[in-house]
Amino acid sequence: MDINKLKSILETGETLTVEFKSDQNSLPDRELVVAIVAMANTDGGDLYLGVEDDGKVTGLHPNHNDPAGLSALISNRTNPPLSVRVEILEYDNKQIAHIQVPKSRQLVSTSEGLLQRRRLLATGKPEAVPFYPHEFIQRQSALGLADPSAMPLSSLTVDVLNPLERQRLREAIRRYGGDSTLLPLADGELDGALGLITSVEGIQCPTLAGLLMIGREDVLRQYVPAHEIAFQVLEGTEVRSNEFFRKPLLQTFEEVERLFSARVIEKEVQVSLFRVPIPNFERRAFREALINAFVHRDYSRIGCVHIRIDDDGLTISNPGGFVEGVTMDNLLVTEPRPRNPLLADISKRIGLAERTGRGIDRIFEGLLRYGRPAPDYGRSDATSVVVRMSNAESDLDFLEMVLREEQRIGRSLPLDSLIILFRLRQERRLTISDFVSSTQKSEHETRSTLEKLTEAGMIEAHGSGRGRTYTLSARVYRKAGQKAGYVRQAGFDPIQQEQMVLTYIDKHSSIKRSDVIELCRLSPAQAYHLLKRLEKQGKIFQHGTKRYAFYTR
Repeated sequence: MDINKLKSILETGETLTVEFKSDQNSLPDRELVVAIVAMANTDGGDLYLGVEDDGKVTGLHPNHNDPAGLSALISNRTNPPLSVRVEILEYDNKQIAHIQVPKSRQLVSTSEGLLQRRRLLATGKPEAVPFYPHEFIQRQSALGLADPSAMPLSSLTVDVLNPLERQRLREAIRRYGGDSTLLPLADGELDGALGLITSVEGIQCPTLAGLLMIGREDVLRQYVPAHEIAFQVLEGTEVRSNEFFRKPLLQTFEEVERLFSARVIEKEVQVSLFRVPIPNFERRAFREALINAFVHRDYSRIGCVHIRIDDDGLTISNPGGFVEGVTMDNLLVTEPRPRNPLLADISKRIGLAERTGRGIDRIFEGLLRYGRPAPDYGRSDATSVVVRMSNAESDLDFLEMVLREEQRIGRSLPLDSLIILFRLRQERRLTISDFVSSTQKSEHETRSTLEKLTEAGMIEAHGSGRGRTYTLSARVYRKAGQKAGYVRQAGFDPIQQEQMVLTYIDKHSSIKRSDVIELCRLSPAQAYHLLKRLEKQGKIFQHGTKRYAFYTR
């Protein structure tokens, strides 16, 4: 490990994935193994043996200076055997054992049967706590190894399913364009086809998904106490609405949607040749975000799905962080991985959710096409997913640009095209690497999208190689009545750039490459080639080399 990286870790202190253990008095093997088990049962991480809690390095005890011996000890004292990597580091003339612990996809205990996990205290400090049996399903579902919503509730009978809610489900299939082949089925057949019931030792009983969708409210409260939805409307600091629901999901969805619809205000405006209704909140984006919160929440974790409308926009949060493999950096491209696969499948077959499982795309499209910022997941953490959707004023010029192009091609613009166009509208001039982080696709795929937009006349490329940049096209600026804006962003042609450099030298006696970059708005590589071209023409002369170089007439 790099010494500077180690120093930074020691200064930062312990986190959920970093643990310090003192070894001055030879840390007992049992205590070391328990700490390793707790890390493996959480997110894995790095244990530094020979470091005090405050990050001070006090060194290894001679009993622990053999990395192979430490690795074998941990493997022998864990069940199933855990393979760790151990390396001995030197810091301030003292030794540290760096133990890299992988995140385990199955539960790991000590050889004595002790199960531990890590958690963060309110102070931000980590601690190891017992891992209780009721928490096992929570971890397995987060890893995609189990489906809690398909769990049979064998202590209940199918009588706990409400016939009125089943009829509501049938009506929802018709209203939302769900799977019509479900409609002719008898009640028992419908329940079985959707997975609302299952059979245990020949006796039919509801699944957790069945109870959540069409169960009786009193039974739902008793068997799923964590199930709750809150809807809140704030105007400044005033609470205008504060409703709580513990009803079946389908009924709750309809009631929350009614409350939401009452807050949707649409303004119909003329955008060029188009008469377009512009809502303060896009209905489809809200629906997808709400259904995502229902089907991805952790029903074993106390807390509610919270919907809040305030002056700045709409926020929806749900208990349970992103499932294994899903992060804010791959939301748009990773395969759908619901925490409750059966519940997600039911919502798709009813017609509530996007059939492809790409509801996240619809949420992004619902904001970007109106020229509003993309949904913000930045407040999400290991215990909850939070999405924030802005209700900022729509950018009519951007909307007109999108509508015109969609009319030309006869279909909706792809999401990555909307992302690229919106970023250029906001930030004017960007490189391909800037777009890659936003589209979350490879450079090759992003370049392909840029080429299509260039061919469509919506954007223009400037320069070549790694210094290549992109702006909205002259046509787009012209239609928006911003001809001067295009010239400012696109820059000047080579002859103009050469003349600007020569004029600068005449005024200031000399010029550096950094001056050229700022003057002509070029990349470092483009500025270098411009100066070399002038030098070759005999118009300027170089003094000095590398970063000390400057040029005169």
